[in-house]
Amino acid sequence: MITESLKASELHKVDPVFGQLSFDNHEQIVFCNDKDTGLKAIIGIHNTVLGPALGGTRMWKYTNEWEALNDVLRLSRGMTYKSAISGLNLGGGKAVIIGDSKVDKTPEMIIKFGQFVNSLSGRYITAEDVGTTTPDMDLIRQHTTHVTGISEAIGGSGNPSPVTAYGVYMGMKAAAKYKFGTDNLDGKRVLVQGIGHVGETLVDYLTAEGAKVVISDINEARLQEIGNKYGAKIFSGDDLYAADVDIYAPCALGATINDDTIGKLKAQVIAGAANNQLANEIKHGQMLKDKGILYAPDFLINAGGIINVYGEIAHYGKDEAMRRTENIYNTTLEIFDYADANKITTHEAAFKIAQNRIDLRKKEIAK
Repeated sequence: MITESLKASELHKVDPVFGQLSFDNHEQIVFCNDKDTGLKAIIGIHNTVLGPALGGTRMWKYTNEWEALNDVLRLSRGMTYKSAISGLNLGGGKAVIIGDSKVDKTPEMIIKFGQFVNSLSGRYITAEDVGTTTPDMDLIRQHTTHVTGISEAIGGSGNPSPVTAYGVYMGMKAAAKYKFGTDNLDGKRVLVQGIGHVGETLVDYLTAEGAKVVISDINEARLQEIGNKYGAKIFSGDDLYAADVDIYAPCALGATINDDTIGKLKAQVIAGAANNQLANEIKHGQMLKDKGILYAPDFLINAGGIINVYGEIAHYGKDEAMRRTENIYNTTLEIFDYADANKITTHEAAFKIAQNRIDLRKKEIAK
């Protein structure tokens, strides 16, 4: 066995886990390693004040382990506030598996991950995310009860993506109402970046209403397929963020709203499904506000998926999940009103309301 010792003078060069900005008082971080299956995973449990930490498992080919750690920390933190603002009795957690899901994922790896989830005794409940599927969750279910988003055939709520898309659609309509005076999206130019399961369903809703949809994705074959299926236009310009559209809907990975892109944006509304769209929540939220761009907070409008899988825990069905998800429209309008009344960004408004619910519950527990 080979070990490496660090000199005291070199310690300052190492980014400590607890010192990372995205750590943000996480309760627990679990590193999962299994040589036989090749599993390398990280589970982040951010907060369990409102209930067990629920969040999907993402499988991604990260550049390095620090990138994977930062992603799971940002995602699990976001789940805390997503559940809180949606009125769910859940905390925030997330997991990432390091690897290419198309090449590296095996049933044995997924089973081993499920066993790690089970070892946490319900503090973390998993679900599907980018790179994992409903069949993966069914496989995990054979080894732990702490999983949601399993197939409807075995009593689960199924793929949460369509419900996530519906919530984003409701949030987008609310943002249009606030910005343009009407929630009718007929004729509105909408750029959807990322046309996975959620993005495609969102395109379906938008084209059915008469929106002029432009799509973008790194998968050219997928672009052609969705473009032909829904009559959506494929983006062909030089700079996606400078596209002449009314609404920008980021539905791929996060941090697309940053120092470089904000100055280019012509869209007056941002409403999409991606998590952690603001590279820096405070700075870039304010930059959007200063520029007059209305931002629908991602952890609010993309909450349909967790509302759907929570039904497996709270024992409600698809109709109730859709009803609760439809209410994202009203909550989004309330957030915009709160932000205006308090002269703060929409992200800050959503965050404050979510944090207040957590703080209130913490006081109740302390009594």
